[in-house]
Amino acid sequence: MAAGLDLDELIHRADLDGLIRLIDSCCTSRDWAALFDIRQRSRAAMTTGRQLWPAATLAEYRLALWADAPWACKVLDDDSGRFSIGPLSEVASQRHSFAELAAHLPSDHRLGLIAHERSLRGDEIVSTTPNTLELPFLVQPWEPQYQIAEYSDDGVDAPSPELPNLSEFRLVDLGTIGASGCEIVDDPDVHSAVRQLLDGWTAASTGKAEVLCVEGSAAQAVDALGASHVSIAPLSLAAALAWLGWAGASGGAQGRRRGAALGRFGAWSVATALADIDADWVDDADHIGAVLAGLNWFWWSAGEPSLGWELQLAVEDVLSGYAWVISAHDAA
Repeated sequence: MAAGLDLDELIHRADLDGLIRLIDSCCTSRDWAALFDIRQRSRAAMTTGRQLWPAATLAEYRLALWADAPWACKVLDDDSGRFSIGPLSEVASQRHSFAELAAHLPSDHRLGLIAHERSLRGDEIVSTTPNTLELPFLVQPWEPQYQIAEYSDDGVDAPSPELPNLSEFRLVDLGTIGASGCEIVDDPDVHSAVRQLLDGWTAASTGKAEVLCVEGSAAQAVDALGASHVSIAPLSLAAALAWLGWAGASGGAQGRRRGAALGRFGAWSVATALADIDADWVDDADHIGAVLAGLNWFWWSAGEPSLGWELQLAVEDVLSGYAWVISAHDAA
């Protein structure tokens, strides 16, 4: 076949430009079998020293995004998408329903992750589906509509949630409320949950993240980071979870996106650690929501310009007398 001969020559020469043009042609003609062959041949050529992983990665991404479900599912394995801009489970979930994908996948952790991605897009998932993340598939009434990424041939668009209106911010002079000198408390559970939430920013990119717990108010927690004048605005529980979920789904400026499902998992991990909740997430979701609603959530700003990705949350538990501050940044 002429296309086969072209592919042989392109692989032999390790011609990435030519392979990308061939991938584009396969997508235009919807020749998924040929596109999958490019992916297979490019992967195999890497064992001979030919650096064709960009072609293999692009072919996998296009299959997950555009191909019919049987072909998309061929790249939904543990070895694919390692260098793609986001998890192929999320990419495939953009244009395929859960039923379409489930018909071609084994009932294992991959199907469970896709179930969570598709539930965020409105699919009803039966309880017998493998629950990889041990979260309720149904988004709870007290949760937000989490930010969903949109993938295309040009990349991914994953906007952050909206900040509170300027009218909702109030300027706080921390020096006038006796904030300085409050006791910093060691809280390893919250530290661990926040560190895992923002791992894409700090380990895979160049971001920095800080989290502190104090015995005091949210303003005192912010003061413990060294700010003197800040603006602070209340957030609803849903808005706070939206920000946590967005941060956990993102890879920051340079890291690989981790997906909305893992972002939601990270949001639950941080929130339940803040509230010191030890409960079954699926069976006790109503109780968890009620406890989280009892916390006071805030967005805060020290007046510094945003240079890219940021997460500026403060949380206080009036009943326990503890408060936490989270500050994370990653420059574009």
